[in-house]
Parts: sequence; C-alpha cells; structure tokens
Amino acid sequence: MRVAVLASGGKDSTLALHQVLSRGHDVQCLISMIPSNEESWMFHYQNIHLIDLYSEALHIPVVKSHTAGTKEEEVEDLKNAIEDIEAEGIVSGAISSYYQKSRIDRICRELGLRSLTPLWHKNELELLRDVLKNQLDVIITGVYAHGFNEEWLGKRIDEETVDKLIGLNRKHGISLVGEGGEYETLVLDAPFFEKRIKIVAANRIWEKQSGYYKVTTAELREK
Repeated sequence: MRVAVLASGGKDSTLALHQVLSRGHDVQCLISMIPSNEESWMFHYQNIHLIDLYSEALHIPVVKSHTAGTKEEEVEDLKNAIEDIEAEGIVSGAISSYYQKSRIDRICRELGLRSLTPLWHKNELELLRDVLKNQLDVIITGVYAHGFNEEWLGKRIDEETVDKLIGLNRKHGISLVGEGGEYETLVLDAPFFEKRIKIVAANRIWEKQSGYYKVTTAELREK
C-alpha cells in the first residue's frame, strides 16, 4: 500500500515507520505539522525544526505544514495537509491516545484513506524493548512530569534508562512511553536511516519542574 507517515522525529512515529517498512508498504512521504503553539494537543513542538534533517537522514521526502496549534483547529490543518497527498493510507504512532487516534481516523474516513496505527494498544514496556531491539538511537528531549529532573534532558534510551522509567512508572504512575506527555524524544539514527543526525550544540532549559533539550545546531553524518 502507498502510505504517508505522520512524523515528528520522535520514537513513536519512527517505530510506526519501521513497522510499515518492515511490512512492505511503500512510504511516499512523511507529513510533519509545525505548530507555533507549544501547547498543541496533537503535534510535537520541541525540536520540530530538525524534521528536514530527519527526512534527509531517512531519504524520504517530507511534506511540512504550519499550524497555530489551536485545539481542534489544528485537526483541520492536518486534514488540509493530507488531502493533496497521493497515498492510500496514513500511518501514525498513536499508542493509547483516543484523542489523537479518533481525529486521525475521522480525517481518513472523510478523505477515503486507511488509518494505520501499528503501535495501537501495544504493551508499553514491549515498545521500549522494540526501541532497543531495533537499535534506534533515541534521546529524551523534554520532561514534563513529577519524578524527572534536568539530568534526563539529552539522556539516551538504553537498558539503564528503561529501568529508570520502570521505576518512575511504579512510583509516580508515568506512562513508560510518555503517551501522557510525560516526556518527548528525538531519534538520531536507526539501521534503516541512510545517514545519522549528529547534535553539535544544544541547551538544557529548565523551569521549575519541567524542561526541554533545545538542539541549536545539528548536522548529518555518513554511517
């Protein structure tokens, strides 16, 4: 099937992309929404400016569309971005968010497309294990829940990090995969990337109980 993948550069959309590539789907392009509002209900805000590097690293073109990030209005912005794309299905990395999935499903119904959600309702720990098993190089770029501190910013997701996330889940009830907005990620490399993303400069920005890892300079490197 010819598909387009909703992509933010984070682990969930990258895992979903990996799933559809593994199943033999023909990925026509990535679709990336660029919100001007960091409180967007649907789309990633932090480090979305790196989506061009992410696209080039994958050697898959990206269709970008800007949105004010206003609740519900941004859903129409997404529909407008999708309607001119030549694909039979839209892939998203939704795991348990009915808010996100229901709106993408509705857009697909209205446009006569299939909505593919290969991660939907998968076990959260299993998904983290998939990150490791599939050798995704992932860093944490934002933390927004009790139990996290500034030291998490820029941390790679490895076995130790997974163990720490399990501890936070037991103690504070956070989603292991950050599905409730507890944390955000950026994928720098994977076996199916043609090039890898190298962070040259970044700042840790911390305010009270949350913060983010702002990448100011990045470049592509040969593998």
